[in-house]
Amino acid sequence: MLPIVKGVLEGERRSLARAISIVDNDESESQIIIHQIFHKTGSAKTIGFTGSAGSGKSSLIGKLIPVFQTLGYKIAILAVDPTSPITGGAILGDRVRMQTIIDDDTVFMRSMASRGAIGGVSKSLRNAIRILDAAGYDLIIAESVGAGQLEIEISRVVDLTVVVFTPYTGDNIQAIKAGLTEIGDLYVINKADLAGATTLFNSILDLIGNTERKPVVLKASTKTGSGIKELALSIDKLINSAGSSYKEKEKRMLEEELKDMVLNIVELKLLDMLKNNSKYSDYIDRLVNKKIDPYRAAEELSAILLR
Repeated sequence: MLPIVKGVLEGERRSLARAISIVDNDESESQIIIHQIFHKTGSAKTIGFTGSAGSGKSSLIGKLIPVFQTLGYKIAILAVDPTSPITGGAILGDRVRMQTIIDDDTVFMRSMASRGAIGGVSKSLRNAIRILDAAGYDLIIAESVGAGQLEIEISRVVDLTVVVFTPYTGDNIQAIKAGLTEIGDLYVINKADLAGATTLFNSILDLIGNTERKPVVLKASTKTGSGIKELALSIDKLINSAGSSYKEKEKRMLEEELKDMVLNIVELKLLDMLKNNSKYSDYIDRLVNKKIDPYRAAEELSAILLR
């Protein structure tokens, strides 16, 4: 067993931070770490918070943490930054809004960079969750800072997805455009103390609440504290009442992960084969000289490579 894995299983924070960096950067030790901890995973409940930038996700999470702690959870937070490396970007704002959480030694918080790769987010986040799960954290919260497809992808790697809306940001229209109405298990109108919150709540309720999925739709305010406890209890109820449906979702997530990994390995091998195949440059020349069209070139070259 690697020393860092021993540290992870003992919940040693420095080992946790280093192990997450290793899997986030896809370093050579990452596969060994996952291999050695995988049998220790599967106990944690995972929640994804997503929604547009400025919807107040960080502040909302900060208010929910103390309530979750009273329910007996050991909590870790992963904030996914779609544009910056670990030391920069929106996580600095997260730390300001979650200062009381940062000062709490019982809560582990870490930012992760997507590095601009959609598939990379899923891989890094899945493995970071596994590390925290093996370390004994039984409630792991993943927060997307709000950036298009990244919002949707978070929902593919967590048990429960909470979509956060707020008045005056066009969220009722953006929800339809971004596909957020299809991914949430629970929808919350944050900043409910602002004018327009009730209108937005009714719009979202009409749009989502009466669908076949019948997800929960709530209002909350981090400023006044209203709805925070109700939201925490609703999340707790959902993640503890799903039972077999979570096992089924876990199976689907693992199936999707395996498919992604196999396709990635095949793609890398095919790219290597292309680079070392003399016919590849011949086909490029034929394309340039208009002696063959791209579709036929791709079909013929694929047939050669897959022979």
